[in-house]
Amino acid sequence: MKISAMEEVLVQLRAASALAAGKPAQAASKDAPGGVDFSAVLKGALDQVNGAQQQAGRLAQDFELGKSGANLQDVMLSMQKANISFQTMVQVRNKLVSAYHDVMNMQV
Repeated sequence: MKISAMEEVLVQLRAASALAAGKPAQAASKDAPGGVDFSAVLKGALDQVNGAQQQAGRLAQDFELGKSGANLQDVMLSMQKANISFQTMVQVRNKLVSAYHDVMNMQV
């Protein structure tokens, strides 16, 4: 996942948190020029994680089949990158679910 995409997600989460706390949001909204679509950023991040996992799987399969150009170091490195990106997305999901529950439990 690109750092700029993660920063955009963090900005949106902070803005939502500020609105939930009754404070004015400092970030640009989705409708404002230059705003970011949260669902598009999240889908892009999921696609990147999926791509990393598929690439790691292909490299592992190539290594298992003994294809030239596939070495153990590249396989292990790509598998660790895919694992880290997946664990990061799991943590982001957990934070989003927690934020959803917090919003749903707010008294209106």
